[in-house]
Amino acid sequence: MKILVDLYKEWRGMEPATCTQLPGAGSNRVYYRMTAPHGGSVIGVVGTSREENHAFITLSRHFVSRHLPVPKVLAVSRDELCYLQTDLGSLSLFDALKGGREAGGIYNLAEKELLVKTIRLLPRIQIEGGHGLDFSQCYPQAEFDVESVMFDLNYFKYCFLKATDIDFHELKLEADFRLMAKDLTSESCDAFLYRDFQARNIMLKDGEPCFIDFQGGRRGPYYYDVASFLWQASARYSHKLRRELVYEYYQALSQYIEVPSHRHFVDRLSLFVLFRTLQVLGAYGFRGYFERKQHFIDSIPPAIQNLRELLQLDCFHYPYMMDVLKRLCEKFPQLSTLTPQPSTLHPQHLPLVVRVFSFSYKKGIPEDESGNGGGYVFDCRSTHNPGRYEQYKQLTGLDDPVIRFLEDDGEILTFLDSVYKLADHHVERYMERGFTSLMFSFGCTGGQHRSVYSAQHLAEHLHQKYGIEVRLCHREQKITQTLK
Repeated sequence: MKILVDLYKEWRGMEPATCTQLPGAGSNRVYYRMTAPHGGSVIGVVGTSREENHAFITLSRHFVSRHLPVPKVLAVSRDELCYLQTDLGSLSLFDALKGGREAGGIYNLAEKELLVKTIRLLPRIQIEGGHGLDFSQCYPQAEFDVESVMFDLNYFKYCFLKATDIDFHELKLEADFRLMAKDLTSESCDAFLYRDFQARNIMLKDGEPCFIDFQGGRRGPYYYDVASFLWQASARYSHKLRRELVYEYYQALSQYIEVPSHRHFVDRLSLFVLFRTLQVLGAYGFRGYFERKQHFIDSIPPAIQNLRELLQLDCFHYPYMMDVLKRLCEKFPQLSTLTPQPSTLHPQHLPLVVRVFSFSYKKGIPEDESGNGGGYVFDCRSTHNPGRYEQYKQLTGLDDPVIRFLEDDGEILTFLDSVYKLADHHVERYMERGFTSLMFSFGCTGGQHRSVYSAQHLAEHLHQKYGIEVRLCHREQKITQTLK
């Protein structure tokens, strides 16, 4: 620490009044908050890699010149093993979102606004930050390429997969790894790939997001950072919230570049989500299983849950790797603590089961088989109907083009806001009173678009908020699902 104090004295002309080490995370760098005798503070950083420090210093100076919200480097030691930077405070986005995480992924309006603000700012550092940047200064390499992809996939194989004792054919898995690496690098992009874009690396200064720990960045595809941020294992973002934030990012990105079609964007993003999930599992395996750091061990179950949900998409063309990953997921138990369990919400209640239907009014309202006489019936026909347009006639309210149509139009969102308030109150009262059955039905003209969208979203909303069992039936589509 002496060299850091000497650097401060050389920069400020006096020794710091205090020099307090800050809690560490996953990094090998050590951070100190250094205060002046008459107020004001800076952050002192001591690193173990000159090349890594050099990359951060170079990137920071470039980003500052582009007026991006990053810490400014104030002074650097001659050997570049330590440096001083501006102090962005102590509140990270990760800390600010603590309430939502502890509520099982139920984020309030203020937390969602922070997420939207952050994800809309991401294209700025990716696109503006990439302009004029000398990528040769990046560490450990200048570009996202096949070699770096293979390194991360093998990191997953050796540090996580082998530790689970899953039996696999190494050459067959390697062949699929190479196919995936080729697909991931098939599109050229001059954006700055942050690489470790996550809530812990976003500081909130006067309520505004600022970026730190970008020293591992390089030239690469912008999809990577979206996957890194929104599929962070411990964040527990709901499918609906992720979808909203992806749309916010897509809209913000369109202000900087000509964006690909939404379908192409979503398909590419799914591939990067799978890759990022395998990459972080490799890191969790090394840091958790080998270095015995509890934070990383705790992150493994939600990461496996992310992987399990990805495999349900059934859209990846790597058959042997998919088989291995499915067997890997089977080895881990299903997460039952992603949402608050009913017992933590109301200690004196009996289990409640909610049934949610979508239906066509032409075929009648669904019958209540419980014998309780039925429940709420909501008429979706006042909202804009995608079924009037040829391109949506063969799709349902579960398909992304229809979802985007309805959400862009906005009428269905206003409609559901009122439904959620009514449903939440009813569910809570039923739980308090020990009732065991509740029914909601959504009808539209054909039982295909608006009612399916509404029923699906109410089912997911109630399941995520209360942890109760929801039995979902899209009657006209002959689709049933149980959210346990």
